[in-house]
Amino acid sequence: MIPLDQHPSGRHFLQIPGPSPVPDRILRAMSLPTIDHRGPEFGRLGLKVLAGIQQIFRTRHPVVIYPASGTGAWEAALVNTLSPGDAVLMYETGHFASLWKKLAERIGLAPEFLALPGVDAATGLPWSWRKGVQADLIEQRLRADTGHAIKAVCVVHNETSTGVTSDIAAVRRAIDAAKHPALLMVDTISGLASADYRHDEWGVDVTVSGSQKGLMLPPGISFNAISPKALEASKSAKLPRSFWAWDEIVEMNRQGYWPYTPNTNLLYGLSEALDMILEQGLDAVFARHRRWAEGVRGAVRAWGLPIQCADASVYSPVLTGVITPQGVDADAIRKLIHERFDLSLGTGLGKVKGRMFRIGHLGDCNDLTLMAALSGVEMGFKLAGVAIAGSGVQAAMEHFAAHPQAAPLRAAA
Repeated sequence: MIPLDQHPSGRHFLQIPGPSPVPDRILRAMSLPTIDHRGPEFGRLGLKVLAGIQQIFRTRHPVVIYPASGTGAWEAALVNTLSPGDAVLMYETGHFASLWKKLAERIGLAPEFLALPGVDAATGLPWSWRKGVQADLIEQRLRADTGHAIKAVCVVHNETSTGVTSDIAAVRRAIDAAKHPALLMVDTISGLASADYRHDEWGVDVTVSGSQKGLMLPPGISFNAISPKALEASKSAKLPRSFWAWDEIVEMNRQGYWPYTPNTNLLYGLSEALDMILEQGLDAVFARHRRWAEGVRGAVRAWGLPIQCADASVYSPVLTGVITPQGVDADAIRKLIHERFDLSLGTGLGKVKGRMFRIGHLGDCNDLTLMAALSGVEMGFKLAGVAIAGSGVQAAMEHFAAHPQAAPLRAAA
């Protein structure tokens, strides 16, 4: 057997922006015996999770659940609605927006990549990776598309590689202002159940998400939330699909079943995760994430380091990107922290590799989890000889003390 747990004592600190730590309550639910996926007990489970996940997406319309990663759900969104050679307008906000574009190219679409031009002189990093989607650029491009060749607009809600949460309602307004019929597709893989998201209210046609972030599950489940307009588009879409096809899944889901073998034990976990989130209420969950995020950002400011997201109006409640000083290898700092303190931080990806690392503050964590993580980062800076302006740990501690949780924790029995 491959030895996986090599921690000499205590538990590993997993502070990457997903996969996030899985709570014991969910682990226990997933350990239940597997049942017949064609039996009545499973049908009841299926109906429960399908209804519950609609509440998380804030939609009245179907949500398809796949036994796949978020990348699979990206592909499903495209192949169910589009035809070979279709033009797709995509927006570069980071590494995952870039990967979605690459996938679109591979399956025979013609993506066009919009991006905010220029480079930040202070950091040398592209502005498009430090700010959110600029809805006015989308509106301008769609107005120019008088023949309506563009069939879909694809954007990332919470860009996991940069810590930027774009304004999806503004993108919807831009499409409407241009009077353009393009479908709106959104990736909220790292945003769902951590950042406010409203599929129906924001007029999204397909929302893509996954299990391993705010839902606090292991990787292995992904989602397509589907509008009536997207379902109608799927009837004439010509890209080849079989496993990903919505029609049979949506039909069988009416009774709580799937046309293939679903991931039964992950659905047990999803059922428990939905209970945990809805017991608290989505607004309380989002407020908790915003509070954590501001505490972590306060620490970064106290260190005197730039936050990867350069626009405070689109700060992510899910993660914070920390830019290291010029000449300091962010990955070397991250590896040192992992080796010395058993703390995992997110690496820089794509165009920001080696220039920043990411601190996740999502899902199953609390104030002391984050205080410990920030302590590990601060000690790592000192061990590496990186000069910092002040104590981020002290700044975060003061923030959390001054802004207590809205609802106090229940007393231990």
